[in-house]
Amino acid sequence: MGSKKRKRGERPTTTHPHNKYFDNPPDFTLLASKYSTFAPFVFYSGDGRPRIDWTDFNATRELTRVLLHHDHGLNWWIPDGQLCPTVPNRSNYIHWIEDLLSSDIIPKVQADRKTAKGFDIGTGANCIYPLLGASLLGWKFVGSDVTDVALEWAEKNIKSNPHISELIEIRRVNMERPASSSEELNDEPGKYGQCTNVDFDKGKAVVIGPSPPSHIQMHSGIGKGYGGPPILVGVVKDGEKFDFCMCNPPFFETIEEAGLNPKTSCGGTMQEMVCPGGESTFITRIIEDSVQLRQSFRWYTSMVGRKTNLKVLISKLWEVGATIVKTTEFVQGQTCRWGLAWSFLPASKKIVPTRVAEKNNMSFMLEGLQRHQSGFDVLQSVESYFCSIGASSKLDSASFNVDVTLSGEQFNSILKTQTQNGNEQDILTSANYPSNQLNDMRLRVSVFQQIPGTLLVRGLLLQKEVPVPGVFSVIFQQLQEVLKSKFSKGIR
Repeated sequence: MGSKKRKRGERPTTTHPHNKYFDNPPDFTLLASKYSTFAPFVFYSGDGRPRIDWTDFNATRELTRVLLHHDHGLNWWIPDGQLCPTVPNRSNYIHWIEDLLSSDIIPKVQADRKTAKGFDIGTGANCIYPLLGASLLGWKFVGSDVTDVALEWAEKNIKSNPHISELIEIRRVNMERPASSSEELNDEPGKYGQCTNVDFDKGKAVVIGPSPPSHIQMHSGIGKGYGGPPILVGVVKDGEKFDFCMCNPPFFETIEEAGLNPKTSCGGTMQEMVCPGGESTFITRIIEDSVQLRQSFRWYTSMVGRKTNLKVLISKLWEVGATIVKTTEFVQGQTCRWGLAWSFLPASKKIVPTRVAEKNNMSFMLEGLQRHQSGFDVLQSVESYFCSIGASSKLDSASFNVDVTLSGEQFNSILKTQTQNGNEQDILTSANYPSNQLNDMRLRVSVFQQIPGTLLVRGLLLQKEVPVPGVFSVIFQQLQEVLKSKFSKGIR
């Protein structure tokens, strides 16, 4: 199926291909014809397209109800004021976790268990993730919450669907706060989890950096501002094992901030929407809990509402010794969220396909050069970039090449910078390749004239055996970002 050409400034489509709405968005006209309770909320704009008023809570709640019934065979309802989820977006999160579990980057918690088991932090009255996960994929769930209303309606929604009710347990959170970790992370920051890049679709992976000792705990300052009820520690029972946890955290610091978007009305109580310190404080406590629980979960995950917070959280995960960190983007209408996942389990050796090691030639088009900029200027920027990290670089102006030699420490530095900036969609670390045990890597960057204002930049690996499979791809992609930032500022 060919993709439609996007207009300038339009967000990319990031619906998961397994999502029921990937190439079949909700048809309001059809739904209105089948559900008389939904029909009054549908109106037609000047272009004849059916719409609903997204600022009307009753409309968004009824849409969620009919979508869950029509497309998923689920009976569902929530009382006024409770958070009303959007089904396509929540489905994306479920299918992203499905990708994590099926990737085999890290081993299963219990190899003999065929059914995945998840933990939904703050499941809410809507109980949307357990209902979707159980109905779509047959997963088992424990959903936790604090308020009586959330617990009561989550149970009602489960009992309204007897075909999956045995798969879901709702657990009340004890309001007493758990004790904070007593041991600090005294090792130098960034020592563990130095950097990575994984692309499941393209079969690319890089594995670098030592794993932390099992006794390592969180910095005493991390999560210090959180004053709410227990999240994982104090809720997860001794000896319990889960394949994943997931969370739609309170994104806002105040209820006033939560009501700033006039285009939507999805409801939400104070407990669902607000946390002192906002999502950063809440997710940081999840990180702190994960340090204590460590391998009780195969994957820890959370949704993140602000990309600036995503970068900070990734940095914290490296500090506390996560072996794997992975991110994704969820776009639903005009709303953008990010998914953050991490693990403390050692990476599986299966993550590096043979074909990755054999890839030694990459290229990209550098467009938008100004009249005063030439190929030689680009070559000088390539040389300067590698020299800035201490690599050995030699520019040959006659052949328009730059030959580069990097030590293990130097290409780790490039990868670590990439990770700290939060630019990578997929990030992975493992203990297999300490920097001091890696051989040098030699590569050549060449520049070719295409048409005025456009150059072809090509990278060639000058050795048969690479220090770490896939690392050449990551370094060349980082160079691409640097050059495009400098020479292609007007190109979108």
